[in-house]
Amino acid sequence: MTELPRYEYVKLADAIAADIASGKLPQGAALPGERAMTDLYGVSIGTVRRAIVELRKRGLVATLPAKGTYVIGVPESDGDARKGGGSNV
Repeated sequence: MTELPRYEYVKLADAIAADIASGKLPQGAALPGERAMTDLYGVSIGTVRRAIVELRKRGLVATLPAKGTYVIGVPESDGDARKGGGSNV
């Protein structure tokens, strides 16, 4: 059976989530700006914005107006409980 196609913003959110999970984007790290992400990932600004909304829904990032978007969580993997339960701010 073939896999259903996925929206570009979901693919982008998954790619960023993978970077967070691998430690490439550690907790507290700032994501590149929206315009920089359009060039980096070759997608439209709308796709970047929707991906960031998706990442916020997943609890992985938080956006501070006029400051940027920051990593606040790590994706949960199967059988891996979150450690600490709180933020290290």
